[in-house]
Amino acid sequence: MADDGKWDRRSLFRGAAVLAGAAAAAPLLGEAAPALAGSGDADALFKAGKFEQAGRAYEEILKKDPKNLHAARQRGYVGLLANQFPDAEKYLKLALQLAPDDKNTHSFLADCYIRQDKLTLSAPHWKAAGEDSYAKWFAAVSGEGYQIHGDLARLPIKQMDPIPLVEASVNGGPTKRFMFYTGAPNLSMRASVAKEAGLSPVASQKIDYEDSVIWAHYGILDSIKLGGIELRNVPVGWSSTESGEDVGTDSDGLIGTWVFYHLLTTFDYAGRQLILRRRTPETARKARATARSAGVQPLPMWLAREQYLHSTGSFTGATGSRTGVVGVNFGGTSEIAAGLRGPTAEQLGVRSDYDREIGTFGSSHPAVVYPCYPKEIRLGSAAAKEVYCYTNPNQPVNVPWPYGTGFDAMGWFSHCFWKPYNITVDFTDMNLYIARGAAT
Repeated sequence: MADDGKWDRRSLFRGAAVLAGAAAAAPLLGEAAPALAGSGDADALFKAGKFEQAGRAYEEILKKDPKNLHAARQRGYVGLLANQFPDAEKYLKLALQLAPDDKNTHSFLADCYIRQDKLTLSAPHWKAAGEDSYAKWFAAVSGEGYQIHGDLARLPIKQMDPIPLVEASVNGGPTKRFMFYTGAPNLSMRASVAKEAGLSPVASQKIDYEDSVIWAHYGILDSIKLGGIELRNVPVGWSSTESGEDVGTDSDGLIGTWVFYHLLTTFDYAGRQLILRRRTPETARKARATARSAGVQPLPMWLAREQYLHSTGSFTGATGSRTGVVGVNFGGTSEIAAGLRGPTAEQLGVRSDYDREIGTFGSSHPAVVYPCYPKEIRLGSAAAKEVYCYTNPNQPVNVPWPYGTGFDAMGWFSHCFWKPYNITVDFTDMNLYIARGAAT
């Protein structure tokens, strides 16, 4: 929580994990992007989602001005988006040499370390970034985190709507109902489940939320068993009211992006299952071969803000179409196929019903959205026409760091879009594969 008692950016993430907020931020390229390709303006390229070109432009700046903090930090961020850890570390460490107290750089470097399971190395950077709870949490991990036992799990999706649920066992206990949502970061659970599992917090934080108080707790879980795969020594969070009661009872817990990026995961919506595999070069090779045999082309994937996944897609209305970076959210609570941010729907001539406002939540904050029906939304070969979506004219198309991704955001693809498909996310090569029908 920020000093003024309002929610800071970390609290927003915690709120999403606690309450499973419906809509995560998701960027998309604007109309001007093609014209920027040769401009040499690194920041404009970055904001437009031209990350590789932006990275090269930042490198050119650093050749001429080796002490340019902004260019070093941004070049490190570009590396982090693509899980290119050597590049990310190189430039972020350069940025820290130039400005040892820069909180944004410390946040990026801390995230870089947790993605590589260098959890204790991340702790001092979280602290320097002002994230004391995270610093205590990751410093408390003893030995290797996220230890993987087993090679394959096929988890039936027991319930698809309003939230998708799978079963998991915590510390060897009876199975519990866990939802999954890539708009949230860590593994989390209800306070009563944490108590039953014998968990004790290594850090706690008081959060003011909607005229009430929530306590966010952080601990280390011995074991979570997901079918044929078991994860041990896993950072976990849980939340409670001031009296210690559960916050929400729709599920027993939530599996977030941090769990999925340790595995080769297929969100098999069409087959109503999660397929989890140990992430190795061999399993990645097989996934690529299976995609090729099905005629599926890989789509690029980027990971921003510790948990938000992105790829490339398009939105089409009566008067125009745009293609670029889009958010991709798997799981969570949402009846829409996609969301459009800012004036995007109006600019593209998307049919929208502004007479029927809907009160909802975005990043666990109240928001007013309106039904809209794009002519088409598309991600690779996957498409939907005239499908039910939201538009939020008041949601900014670009929220700067540290509160947003820092690049332009037109929309995101959500839970209902994926139902005819299976989607494999490969965090080694940073590719996404989407195919119609159930996974084989």
